Amino acid sequence: MKKQTQTAYFSLGSNQGNRALMLQKAIFLMADRMGPISMISKVYKAPAWGFKSEDFLNCCLSLETELAPLELLNTLLSIESSLGRKRKEQTGYTARNIDIDLLFYGQEVVHLPQLTVPHPHIEKRAFVLRPLADVCPEFPHPLSGDSIGSLLSKCPDPAKLSATEVTLQENPSIEDSGLNFIAIEGNIGAGKTTLSSMIAKDFNAKLILEGFADNPFLPKFYEDQARYAFPLEMSFLAERYQQYTESTTQLDLFKNFMVSDYDIYKSLIFAQITLGTEEYNLYRKLFGFMYKDAKVPDAYIYLYQNTERLLANIAKRGRDYEQHIDAAYLEKINKGYLDFIKTHHQEAQLIIDISDRDFVNNREDYLWVLKKIALFGFLKK
Repeated sequence: MKKQTQTAYFSLGSNQGNRALMLQKAIFLMADRMGPISMISKVYKAPAWGFKSEDFLNCCLSLETELAPLELLNTLLSIESSLGRKRKEQTGYTARNIDIDLLFYGQEVVHLPQLTVPHPHIEKRAFVLRPLADVCPEFPHPLSGDSIGSLLSKCPDPAKLSATEVTLQENPSIEDSGLNFIAIEGNIGAGKTTLSSMIAKDFNAKLILEGFADNPFLPKFYEDQARYAFPLEMSFLAERYQQYTESTTQLDLFKNFMVSDYDIYKSLIFAQITLGTEEYNLYRKLFGFMYKDAKVPDAYIYLYQNTERLLANIAKRGRDYEQHIDAAYLEKINKGYLDFIKTHHQEAQLIIDISDRDFVNNREDYLWVLKKIALFGFLKK
């Protein structure tokens, strides 16, 4: 049963660091964790309220959410924390890189030790009322019944606000994410090649695809893994080295960024699964010599799918030599990836669970995946 949604209204402010960037990051995180944003106000510059400090940039927004008021409070505190805000124990107002307040939750009135809704003293604060009037001028205050526009006209706050040229977006885009090289990884049948190709086509990216189809050892490996594991992994190592180094070092002035359907370190992941200890140790030494100066992706995206979905995808694409892959082998690969992720690409990794998503046939799912990638890149700025 689908939960009921409610319109929630928020005030955001920042007076430290890159204020506009901090507001934008907060808005992207709110859309990701709370619900779709309906309206964003202009951004206003306002003097600090209740203390002396640098001017604030302030805005307000409304969003549709299934979260209850306390869940919203916990989520916004988590967002503030993830953006580097450290709340102090002392009372009074202080400078802050980000401040998010829940103003209204529909017409509901909440009185709890940790949360009061409507937010107290809204009617006394021009830095809240001015941007809020952009969002919902006719919205009636749940307690007084006065509209936001009316409250603004009667506000006793003498502070002078000025509209800025800053424009805030509801959702991030890959074009503005700052990502120049995206590597998309996943188990066999996860959809990494399909997603890489879709992104490259839609965003004019240079596409780097793993050249596996012509590998003469691959069909043999699926028939006799013990015999053909080492020649298979060595052939992949040589092919990937040549392709990867050529593709990532040759700039294409007519492309916006690069997207690859593999990361070079997958060689180590598969080799550790398929090779014996001595063979793997030799393989790892060769790998280290070859890839010591290789280009590192800005974002390492791992597409997670459960084993049942992987087997269905493998059967659907109909490659004869893959039809005998069993669940146990896929689970080994998945464990290998997850173990690898724990120790590599710590600053660049993003795991996206697509077990219940179909980004090929459902555009909403595709856009959902794109937003996850774009948000990840934007937050690294």
